[in-house]
Amino acid sequence: MSLKKIILIFIFSVFFSFSAKAEKECFEGASRGIFKFNQGFDRLILKPLAKGYNKLPENVKTGTGNFTSNIGTLLTIPNYILQGQFKSAGDATASFAINTTIGILGLGNPAEKFGFKVQQEDLGQTLGVYGVNPGCYFVLPILGPTTLRDSIGLIGDSFVDPFTIVTWREKELLDISGNKLDYLTVKGASAVDFRGDNMQNFDNLEKNSIDLYSSIKSVYLQSREQKISNSQESNDDWGSLDN
Repeated sequence: MSLKKIILIFIFSVFFSFSAKAEKECFEGASRGIFKFNQGFDRLILKPLAKGYNKLPENVKTGTGNFTSNIGTLLTIPNYILQGQFKSAGDATASFAINTTIGILGLGNPAEKFGFKVQQEDLGQTLGVYGVNPGCYFVLPILGPTTLRDSIGLIGDSFVDPFTIVTWREKELLDISGNKLDYLTVKGASAVDFRGDNMQNFDNLEKNSIDLYSSIKSVYLQSREQKISNSQESNDDWGSLDN
């Protein structure tokens, strides 16, 4: 991704999100309709797949989770750099290299045994670190809850994530090529793994919520702010300059 595109995305995000409040919903009626559609998709497709997935041997599920997380590290690395967290970027790079080689394409996670623990980052979090407010909350088909900041970040991620560039955008990097099917397979596996891991949490939330839409919104916004807060707390590259 060129520097010009990064700057344009950042300016666009600041212009539309800086003064907006996350509590405001721009399209609540439409979002609730899309939310019901997503519930149907989950009930008919995602949840049954996750139930079947949970019946697989534990080592298969662990390997799947490790594999998709390792690929996610490719997006984390450039976002650490954009946040100024150069040590974390180096650790994430080392983690990816170790897990991809010793861990056999990321199926194992030996990097953690070497002390490399990676918190997944994306451009939405990076914008949040720089003070960009969430903006309007709304729901996307299949993808689920988001905000203006995070949806802009999602678009930006497609330009900085090497995996997305090679697969979805089908551009060769370092003699490595891929296609959209590779992208959808990995993202689908990640979604099923996440849904399977959180089966009980989702069931409890649905059972105990008076308004499930509002509950999901609250959980999403709190989770995103917590991730941004963790990113800011771990940013010790700049803090050391004050000593």
